[in-house]
Amino acid sequence: MEEAYVQHITNEHYWMDVFIDPYNKRLRIEDYRGDVKRIIEKAIDMSNQHKAEKLIFICRREDIIYLIERALQLEAMVDRYYRGSDAYYFTKYFTSNRKKTEAWLLEDGIIENVSQLAKNHVKQHIPAGYELRKMLEDDAEQLAKLYQEVFQVYPTPLHDSEYIKKTIEKGTIYYGFVCDGKIVSAASVEVNTRYDNAELTDCATVSSHRKFGLMKYLLEKLEEELKKHGIFCAYSIARAQSFGMNAVLHQLGYAYRGRLMNNCFIFSQLEDMNMWVKDLSQE
Repeated sequence: MEEAYVQHITNEHYWMDVFIDPYNKRLRIEDYRGDVKRIIEKAIDMSNQHKAEKLIFICRREDIIYLIERALQLEAMVDRYYRGSDAYYFTKYFTSNRKKTEAWLLEDGIIENVSQLAKNHVKQHIPAGYELRKMLEDDAEQLAKLYQEVFQVYPTPLHDSEYIKKTIEKGTIYYGFVCDGKIVSAASVEVNTRYDNAELTDCATVSSHRKFGLMKYLLEKLEEELKKHGIFCAYSIARAQSFGMNAVLHQLGYAYRGRLMNNCFIFSQLEDMNMWVKDLSQE
């Protein structure tokens, strides 16, 4: 898998951070400052240059009008992303196939059904035989095996233990459950220190262990880590066709904030992804 990277571009009119993701055939504008119209032009030019099928532009409220003028469309948002101000995920597609999905109505139905579930926190007692602990670099090989078992394909190289070690070195926090000496469930959180927000991600549980609701324990543990460091804006992007993962987020108090169409290769194919957001300060 060709690894994604961030390119920083600066000149007399603007600066911008561009996430270039060859594997998922997309570009994402992660941060910017300056002449927004020029930034949008540069983003579109770079998308064509890299033969991207999709451009994602994370923008501030005051710049929405400029993206609408260039025919980008709003797909999702994150409340309080910019240290209290909301972020909006606008997109532009460059191929017809990337712009269409056959599962949209099915995914709408999942959101409808999930929204009917009662919100509840996990029980205090971890199921017998399971150990919840923070994952370290020494756990990278087992984590890679877990992700290989759960996901046939994944949008980042989590099948590679060396890649996992790199993410831990850079500050990604992993928690997992160990049963009979094997990691059977894990999740991580990536903190944006510039704007004090965090994405809860890389959620995976071996199918034979899903009946115990382990993911709720993991996400609540990661939320505790965030609150210790004064991070209150938490969000997670879940497979739109996964009833279980969307249900977990809803039950833990996350609010649905849109759907990113054909966002990334995950599980076994290119899939739509749902955005969920939570204000941890209200807990």
